[in-house]
Amino acid sequence: MEESIYGLKRTHMCNDLRLADVGKTVTVMGWVHKRRDLGGVIFVDLRDRSGILQVVFHSDKDENVFKKAETLRSEYVIAVVGEVVKRDEETINPKIDTGEIEVTAKELRILSRSETPPINIEENLEVNELLRLKYRYLDLRRPDMQRNLMLRHKVAKIARDYFDSKGFIEIETPMLTKSTPEGARDYLVPSRVHPGKFYALPQSPQLFKQLLMVSGFDRYFQIVKCFRDEDLRADRQPEFTQIDLEMSFVDVNDVIEVNEGFVKKAFKDALGIEFTEPFPRMPYQEAMDRFGTDKPDLRFGLELVNISDIVKNSGFKVFSDAVKNGGSVRIINAKGCGEKFSRREIDSLVEFAKTHKAKGMAWIVVEENELKSAITKFLTEEEIKAILERAKAEPGDLICFVADKDEIVYNALGQLRLELARRLNLIDNDVFKFVWITEFPLLEYDEEEKRWVAKHHPFTSPMDEDIQYLDTEPSRVRAKAYDLVLNGVELGGGSIRIHRQDLQTKMFNLLGFTQEEAWERFGFLLEAFKYGVPPHGGLAFGFDRLIMLMARRSSIRDVIAFPKIQNASCPLTNAPSEVEQKQLRELHIRCTNV
Repeated sequence: MEESIYGLKRTHMCNDLRLADVGKTVTVMGWVHKRRDLGGVIFVDLRDRSGILQVVFHSDKDENVFKKAETLRSEYVIAVVGEVVKRDEETINPKIDTGEIEVTAKELRILSRSETPPINIEENLEVNELLRLKYRYLDLRRPDMQRNLMLRHKVAKIARDYFDSKGFIEIETPMLTKSTPEGARDYLVPSRVHPGKFYALPQSPQLFKQLLMVSGFDRYFQIVKCFRDEDLRADRQPEFTQIDLEMSFVDVNDVIEVNEGFVKKAFKDALGIEFTEPFPRMPYQEAMDRFGTDKPDLRFGLELVNISDIVKNSGFKVFSDAVKNGGSVRIINAKGCGEKFSRREIDSLVEFAKTHKAKGMAWIVVEENELKSAITKFLTEEEIKAILERAKAEPGDLICFVADKDEIVYNALGQLRLELARRLNLIDNDVFKFVWITEFPLLEYDEEEKRWVAKHHPFTSPMDEDIQYLDTEPSRVRAKAYDLVLNGVELGGGSIRIHRQDLQTKMFNLLGFTQEEAWERFGFLLEAFKYGVPPHGGLAFGFDRLIMLMARRSSIRDVIAFPKIQNASCPLTNAPSEVEQKQLRELHIRCTNV
């Protein structure tokens, strides 16, 4: 029968006790992690969120307590009163913080019994993730998962303290708001009192934080839940957390400076990792040209090289036609892979490139006295020589080529670069490489809709020197936008916003909004902009992604207490679920199964 803790008060967490506590009578509580019966002596590893403590039960000291200890099993919840004693030299356990002491039990209460858990409570458990999420409350008992969530708590506290010290005010914004589509699908909430109308869960607090700048708060921040109905992946969830902020009377450098300061403080205070130099900055186009992505992983080389000028008149039509059609030919020199990779492995790289929309991938293996390739017969000696020089090729290298439209070349080679790094074990998870990506294009052309769309959002300000091109060369206009990237993951992004009404009107016109459409979507913001708007800008960090990288994990599900799986469902609660017809009638909704 389970017992009560009536009359007991926990005096210490398991990991609190040290040699200085020897001789003290203590009360500890937690879960039975392991039990070892040596006949006359039972050792129990007692676990709570702080760590492990060894408790010893002796049959010759209290037979009743010992007999009760014989019934203990893994994950029983117990309370123990006992004396802290020093371990014998030969029994010291250096693997745990409390390894020099143990507690000799005088009293034992079994507070709750446990069936055999469906998953083991152990570090770095290798088990099906679906099972882990179905029994998430057990998964969260594991020490590595508890460390992840405690790190999350610590960084959230650092954020609040840091931004408070910089003059920011934490203000909550609504969870039920107007649908203003921002790139992903909204989650909609039907209104009971307004039949046929819906609230939307916010994809971000973007419009509200701009309104707070109009309100004169000057510096706002919030650790806030956001919602997007989009396809999931390792770093994406339908509900996620942002550290969101906005500042008035600032330029790009001001926003970058305050946010870089936060990231440096978080790493120093939470992980003991100090960054003393400013994070490097890289224009968007340079990032694309060198790495094929605006989220470059700088922990390794394998940079892209443009050879379009060398092959633009080549007899190899795949290359020359790509250049003539406005695309490019680019390469990666996979150093040493000509020797390391078999023909089958090279062919697998070709197939990999095809999965990222490339029509194919040409290649050359450089050997001491010859080149192995199917394409060299189509190239002149001068072209081959120039390619090898630009690639800085040496015997043993593998040169990979992709020719197509720029966006396809960037994507295929950018992904190939990451695949090569994985195969060559070039990625060090203990290295953190930050970079600010700046000068994004303000607009991009949507071929399907035949119109310009905002690269970030409609309120992003163009760079002052590029405003002149808005009417004549929209593709040339750069934005006052910036992303912070860490190890190939976008940690956060933001921009300086448009605060001039004439410029905002021009932007809406470029995006194809009529005046009526703009006011229908964003009228409450545009109305506010009539009454004096300070220049302002901000940024939002993906808080889950930040913790994921700080915890050296590969999925944000490992740093969220109760995440969803790939199809946006919850194995623990079985959400989403059907609801009663009465609830649907109250909301004026009829469901049809399509």
